[in-house]
Amino acid sequence: MENKTSEQIKQQDQTVTINIDGQDYEVHKNLSLLEAARTVSIEIPSLCYLKEINEIGTCRVCVVEVEGSRNLQASCVYPVVDGLKVRTNTDRVLRARRTAVTLLLSNHHRECLTCIRNLNCELQNASDNLGIRNIPFTGEMQDYGFHDNNPAIQRDYNKCIGCRRCMAICNKIQECYVYSPLNRGLNTVIAPAFQKDLSEVSCIMCGQCVLACPTASLSEKEHINEVRRVLADPEKHVVVQTAPSIQVTLGEMFGMPIGSFVAGKMITALKRLGFDKVFATDMTADLTIIEEGSELMARVLHEPQKLPLLSSCCPGWVKYAEHFYPEFLPHLSTTKSPHEMCGALTKTWYAQKYDIDPAKIINVGIMPCTAKKYEAARPEMQSDGYRNVDYVLTTRELGRMIRQNGLDFVNLSDGKYDEPFDQYSGAGMIFGATGGVLEAAVRTAHKLITGDEMSVPDYEDARGQSGLKYGTVQLGDRKITIVIAHGTGNAKKALDMFKSGEKKFDYMEVMACPGGCVGGGGQPILGGRDHKHISLSYRHNRADALYNIDKESKIRRSHENQRVKQIYDEFLGEPLSDIADKYLHTSYVKRGQHPYMHKEKPYEGYKETD
Repeated sequence: MENKTSEQIKQQDQTVTINIDGQDYEVHKNLSLLEAARTVSIEIPSLCYLKEINEIGTCRVCVVEVEGSRNLQASCVYPVVDGLKVRTNTDRVLRARRTAVTLLLSNHHRECLTCIRNLNCELQNASDNLGIRNIPFTGEMQDYGFHDNNPAIQRDYNKCIGCRRCMAICNKIQECYVYSPLNRGLNTVIAPAFQKDLSEVSCIMCGQCVLACPTASLSEKEHINEVRRVLADPEKHVVVQTAPSIQVTLGEMFGMPIGSFVAGKMITALKRLGFDKVFATDMTADLTIIEEGSELMARVLHEPQKLPLLSSCCPGWVKYAEHFYPEFLPHLSTTKSPHEMCGALTKTWYAQKYDIDPAKIINVGIMPCTAKKYEAARPEMQSDGYRNVDYVLTTRELGRMIRQNGLDFVNLSDGKYDEPFDQYSGAGMIFGATGGVLEAAVRTAHKLITGDEMSVPDYEDARGQSGLKYGTVQLGDRKITIVIAHGTGNAKKALDMFKSGEKKFDYMEVMACPGGCVGGGGQPILGGRDHKHISLSYRHNRADALYNIDKESKIRRSHENQRVKQIYDEFLGEPLSDIADKYLHTSYVKRGQHPYMHKEKPYEGYKETD
């Protein structure tokens, strides 16, 4: 009898043997049939499925024949068992899949050529892969209208296929509970209460629903044409700023490997698009750290009753706090996000320094999330009567603009950022990953409080993809307890534990999007069978690229950035000064969980430029 090692026995206990299309495979015993097939390179199509987020078997596109079962089974919810025999491509299976997709198409407004998701739509791909060439089902098509009365996200109910992926990610991951099924039968739509616009409910504009949507039922509110108009106006001085994470994600729009560092090519592309100056938001990320680190120091040393300090650079998280945890608003750092700081300084310090009329300056942000569009439209985000940031384009929108201009992005030469927003530290770069803001803040807070540099700038407790991380750091004679949360559902857990007394902490960083900005709602939607735009492992690869850049940077602490020192010397004076408070800090609003009940309009909208 063959002797087996304990490892072999353990491995055997974890696997089962199943037969797929006549071939035996060893697969993990806890997988669904859909996931098991994918581990052995057999693709079963699906439209509603998101691993561990939306496993409900509603679309019926993933059906298969299971031996011994009279009916076809949805593979996404069918567990594997030893000896299971499955057929994935019989005539019966293919006919059932075609029927399911054809029925969806029969009530789908099919303007594919002009759709924002053309050539990147899961419904379109499924139709093509199944060889659907006509729609035999005819009759009246529903018309639910188009909602876009907000600055960030538009909702086209006529392209909704009822997959409930938006609802699942909003409820289970973000815990905002914006979406629910309305009506019944063929009239069912997945929508906010009373089919209100997203501006009228407790939506935080994070865009995770946009990433999850398989069609263009949800998409960012595009502002490419508005930006093109100001670029064509010779009277306008148009500057553009790029967020840290864009530098390692934009390349994916052009088929480059995940995590490719493309800052130089991106700068060249932006110059060719017609922008007068290209600035690095990473530089004002360093400035944010100085201001927020100074806030932390002041509270630790003089106002411990105002602890914990909560980070404020993520507009989706800020809006979540305004809706669901208004009692914590006094704990939010008043520091503006790097994005808004760059906009404010462009129309003040930069305008004065280079003798440019601020009325002629247009600041465009290239950002990883849809919530930045909302942030730019907040009434508070203006300085001396000028909106800090005039337009925001997501990573996807910039990719489209580059394609529209016929630029061969992959083969572009490397450009450099323009003065005076051209230098940044590794700390500013890691803002794009979850934990990066806190790690950058700790590096500077240590210097501010102790007068000494941290011997090793890396703070490993802040890294990794765990949704909720706890740690401590020694700052002088005080041990600071820190929390890092990504995904607002995890922020909810931390705040609830603080309120109950179960956990106490001094400083918390929150990023609304899982993975941080590298997983933002405006990042490339690549899809694929693993739905990598949702997968945390995919986002982790992007974050690793940022940490590698930080590791190789000549300066790794925000307070070492000479441009930041220059801004204080020439304009701000010192951290938390009156001038800094005027231009770099902001306030917040208690919004309530049911804002549609209030008559006032919550947003000003984008400034007209015509």
